[in-house]
Amino acid sequence: MEAELLSVLNPSYFHGRYPFDPDRHGEVPSLSQHPDKNSPQQVSLNQSSIAQVPDRRLALERLLNKQATVKFIGKDQFEAYMHHKYRRNCSISTLRGAAASLTHFLFFCQRAGKRDIEQLSREELEAFVEYEQDRGLKPATVRTRLGAVYAFIRFLIEKKILGYELLESKIRLKLPDILPRAIDPEDLIRLLSVVHPPRDRALILLLLRTGMRIGELLNTRVSDVDFREQKVLIYQAEKTAVGRVVYYSDDAHEALIDWLRLRPPFKEYLFYGQGRTRLCYEAARALFVKYIKAAGLEHSGYTLHCLRHTFATELLNAGMRLECLQVLLGHTNLEVTRRYARLSDKTRETEYFAAMRRIEKGEPYADDQRDH
Repeated sequence: MEAELLSVLNPSYFHGRYPFDPDRHGEVPSLSQHPDKNSPQQVSLNQSSIAQVPDRRLALERLLNKQATVKFIGKDQFEAYMHHKYRRNCSISTLRGAAASLTHFLFFCQRAGKRDIEQLSREELEAFVEYEQDRGLKPATVRTRLGAVYAFIRFLIEKKILGYELLESKIRLKLPDILPRAIDPEDLIRLLSVVHPPRDRALILLLLRTGMRIGELLNTRVSDVDFREQKVLIYQAEKTAVGRVVYYSDDAHEALIDWLRLRPPFKEYLFYGQGRTRLCYEAARALFVKYIKAAGLEHSGYTLHCLRHTFATELLNAGMRLECLQVLLGHTNLEVTRRYARLSDKTRETEYFAAMRRIEKGEPYADDQRDH
């Protein structure tokens, strides 16, 4: 197996490389600061240096430039806050989420008649929550946007712009505690039976056998995979930014080797896209939907993320401890992992059917078994 593995990998690809290269983006060019020391730091980029600028800096500049010609209350404070989030090393997705939530909130306050950010009160927060709920947004989305607003308010309090009373008795939303959606075992067999192209089979089996989030797998480079020990090194998780190691099974290993025989060895990412550095989420979702339809499961409601739920449920059914599964899934809170136990509690299932059989047969209960 080891000789076969080396035959499908290009050794020159790994020459002089280390799986995690802190200088992958190159040096950061010098940034020109705005002449007004009280205004947020501005970045002046030219065409020759833009390729060297880190992705986070480019994302921040795009977000700020998007609002450059738009007027809304608290715009200066918004820009200062976004630079604050950047300095805290927040991810691109965090920056985008904060910018979207805050601009939406600030426009709402402006339409409500506010002319200055210092006029912000609890009434605007309550009205904003009701407005988002009336628009039909999911409770989790409303809570996420409200959390972004409260983080912004905390920043303004630290800058002595707002008073602390806005953080007293915070608005809290009650969220439904829904079950994770795992793929039924028979449906899973039908799905895998129609996935034949090596790339697609490797992608779906790796999601199913590692429990990785789709973004984590699409960001995986060939150098992040330890083929001999059948594990993937996730240096920074998609959601929590915490690194972890996940493992994959023999069937996923075979599918991965089949894919490596076909893929160009000079490609950096394990799953690359046409004209892109890596396969995008939309393409991965499209191929999953294609195979769901081919398996006759188009009305099942299964999504790519269901593969991760299936991974967790199957391991719990096989006897894995919750604490071990928590690490593999990358959960920071054990209670999040515990949701899967409700899907896979075989003890509860066995006791229910045993009791129901006694009820159906009309068997009398012993006095010591009755619940008085």
